[in-house]
Amino acid sequence: MALTLAPFLAPCVIVITAAALARRAYKRLPGSGWHLPSVTTCGLVAVMAGAAAFGAYAWGVMSAFYLLDPDQLCAARGLQGDHIVTRETLPVSAQCVTSDGVGSELVPGWVNPVIYLGLALFMLALATGTTTEVRRRLPLR
Repeated sequence: MALTLAPFLAPCVIVITAAALARRAYKRLPGSGWHLPSVTTCGLVAVMAGAAAFGAYAWGVMSAFYLLDPDQLCAARGLQGDHIVTRETLPVSAQCVTSDGVGSELVPGWVNPVIYLGLALFMLALATGTTTEVRRRLPLR
């Protein structure tokens, strides 16, 4: 159920978190200098990046979803001949391969870069938020 709804809900989550980040940036005092972002800011970035990665993953998985027969999926895409559908989980891939060995990718090309970029940004935001919180709790020397 989550994979079915993710392509539709992920943009909503991204827009809401982007608006919250813009509001936080607007409230920040001009000329206050550079400092590590707050834990809340890092959490918002992590939520936005995670939503983008999960939404792209769901879009890629659902782009080659079929109910009845793989040949019907390939025929619906306008491909002629006998077909075998091959799938990979990560990187997300689904191909219609003809008996001649010619393959046609069914997953859009933007899906995998968005997944990897979203996961990298998610991990970076978590690491930065953790570093910020640890530095805040340490006593000054």
